[in-house]
Amino acid sequence: MQVLAGDIGGTKTILAVYAHESGLSQPIAEQSFVSAAYPDLESIAREFLAKTGLRPQRAAFGVAGPVIDGTAHITNLPWVMNEAKLGAALGASPVKLLNDLESIANAVPVLTEADIAPLTTTSPDPTGPIGVIAPGTGLGEAFLLQVNGSYRAFPSEGGHIDFAPGNELEGDLLHYLQRKFEHASYERVISGIGIPNIYAFLRDGYYTLESQWVAEQLASAQDPTPVIVTNALTETPDPLCAATLDIFTSVLAAKAGNLALTVMATGGIYLGGGIPPRIVSRLRHDNFLNTFRFKGRLSPLLARIPVRVILNSKSALLGAARVALEA
Repeated sequence: MQVLAGDIGGTKTILAVYAHESGLSQPIAEQSFVSAAYPDLESIAREFLAKTGLRPQRAAFGVAGPVIDGTAHITNLPWVMNEAKLGAALGASPVKLLNDLESIANAVPVLTEADIAPLTTTSPDPTGPIGVIAPGTGLGEAFLLQVNGSYRAFPSEGGHIDFAPGNELEGDLLHYLQRKFEHASYERVISGIGIPNIYAFLRDGYYTLESQWVAEQLASAQDPTPVIVTNALTETPDPLCAATLDIFTSVLAAKAGNLALTVMATGGIYLGGGIPPRIVSRLRHDNFLNTFRFKGRLSPLLARIPVRVILNSKSALLGAARVALEA
């Protein structure tokens, strides 16, 4: 049996075919596509399967957006995806649409040591709940629970809950974001769209002066986030960029700790998305784990919860493939 798996984003779509006998070790075929160059997912899938000559019997796709009643809309794309329509177009049954964080969470049970960077030395409860938080372009969350002897992933929209500051400076940031956006969610802070918000808050409030060379880089950059992160991680960090990353990691730590308490994540907290792998060196600082564990009377509980960074950039694809193989 063969299955088609996909990681569907507003910029890029990755498709791969896996065979049941070889599992997730290596896809039979894999290809990346520019999403905006196609009118819908069906067109990409048909082209991919025609090139490979493969005919998978099942399919699962992780998509950047909520999935409701088997239908999903992708952020930044005019696509509407429906499980029944995709199944008819591809001749596959069943077809499953998953929120992208649900896909990443489904990959967690099959990740290898090479796929993760541990931030703690604590051991997980092998049957305990697991939390996944993923700051990328946006902020996603999911969790896994043991169901009938194996882990099952559940999506959430926890990235959009109200941002709660942990100190006076973050309180000023909250007021800044409320004036700018009215509703200030965690995604406005700990994500690719959030990092420029923190930077602008510190700059506009004269907390830290902007360097001319960074301003010039930002003026010519299509995406300001990599500029800010890169200048924060250099041997001689830019002060404003470094202060921005300090707030980012502090708020991420507190939010990850909140998720750990919410689901009692004795199986561990996993940091996914595009940003954590780039800043592992900062996440290993005592400040991150101290903030993660700063939960008053429940701090000892947090000290026993493992924290790991997902390094595998194909985790959403692996999670979709796992769902299709086990359907």
